[in-house]
Amino acid sequence: MQGDKPTVVVAMSGGVDSSVAAALLVERGYNVIGMMMRLWAEESTVGFGGHNRCCTPDQMADARRIAADLGIPFYVLDTRQVFRQQIVQFFIDQHAQGVTPNPCLACNRHIRFEWLLDNALSLGADYLATGHYARLSQSADGCVELRQAVTPEKDQSYVLSVLNQARLRHAMFPIGEFTKPQVREMAQRFGLPVASKGDSQDLCFLGDGDYRRFLREHGPGDLFAPGPIVMRDGTQLGEHIGLPNYTIGQRKGLGIAYHEPLYVLKLDTARNTLIVGTRDELGQDELTTGAFNWIAGTPPDGPFRAEVKIRYKARPVPATVAPLPDGAVQIRFDDPLRDITPGQGAVVYQDDLCLGSGIIQRQ
Repeated sequence: MQGDKPTVVVAMSGGVDSSVAAALLVERGYNVIGMMMRLWAEESTVGFGGHNRCCTPDQMADARRIAADLGIPFYVLDTRQVFRQQIVQFFIDQHAQGVTPNPCLACNRHIRFEWLLDNALSLGADYLATGHYARLSQSADGCVELRQAVTPEKDQSYVLSVLNQARLRHAMFPIGEFTKPQVREMAQRFGLPVASKGDSQDLCFLGDGDYRRFLREHGPGDLFAPGPIVMRDGTQLGEHIGLPNYTIGQRKGLGIAYHEPLYVLKLDTARNTLIVGTRDELGQDELTTGAFNWIAGTPPDGPFRAEVKIRYKARPVPATVAPLPDGAVQIRFDDPLRDITPGQGAVVYQDDLCLGSGIIQRQ
C-alpha cells in the first residue's frame, strides 16, 4: 500500500451509501480496499432468481465498477455458508421458538463485524468501514462511543448496538455525519453512477419478502401446525393456522368473533397455543433482556434513567434501566407499551449516545 495513512476495507454493496463511504475515504487519503460479501440465497426463481438481494449480479457489477473508478482493489468474499449457519438458521430457529428475531442485529455482530472484520484484519487492514448512518466518538478515558447519526430518521445505531470495544476500535462510519440528501449530492460530485439508487431492504435472503412462505419451505415440518386460540383464562375461541402467521399486538386476521377487539398477547410454542386478550391486557410496562451488551464494556453500578427503543423503527421512550446480577437488564417504562416483542432488541440511549442492547426475553 502507498502512503502512511491507515488501510481501510470498505464493505461495498453497490449502493450509494457504501460507495460514498469508499469515495470519502479515498479523498481523505486512506489506503482503501473494496470488499463485497456473497451471501446465501434460496436456490429458486423466487424474487431475485436465486440471488441474495444484497448481492445480485447487477449490484456486484456496480460495486466492481465503482471500485475501478475510485482506483481501489476490489474482492468478493464467499460468505454463503457462514451466513446460512449464523443468520438464516438463526431466523428459522427463533421463529420455531415463538419469538420474532431481528436478523440485522445478528448479521452486524456475526457477519460484518466478526467474519468480514476478521478477514479485513487478516489482510493487514486497520479498519472496516461501512455505509451505516451512525457516528463514533471517544470518551475522556479513551472508550469508543457509538452515537446516533445526525439525521434521526436515518440513524442505524440500533443495529450496531451489538458491537463491543474490540470491534468498534476497528470500525469507521464515514457517512454518519451527513444527511441522505447530502450523501446523494456527494455521489454526484464523485461521479458515482449509483447516486439515485434506492435504499436496500431488510431480510435480504427473502427473495420475495414473504417470511411465512420461507418458513414453510425451510422450517421444521410442524412449524405451521394448527392449534387453539385461547384467552388468558383458558377459554378457547377458535383455532390458529400456525404460530408463525401471528405477531405480538396483531388484531386483524385472527378469524375469531368476540364482543370487543382482541389482540395477540403471546405465542406459546410449548403448547402450540395462541394467547389473545383485550387492548387493556396488551400493554406492558417492563421487560427483561438476555445478556446485555454494554458498549463501554461494563454495566453502570445501579439503575439509571434512559430512553429505550424496542424495535428498529420505534421511537425512543423514557424508562428506568436496571442491570441484573446475571448480566441481563430489567427495563421499566414510564408508560405501558403495546408491542414489546420477544426476540427484538431493546437498545438503550442517553441523548444521542447508544449504551448497548439486549434481546427481549419472553415473560
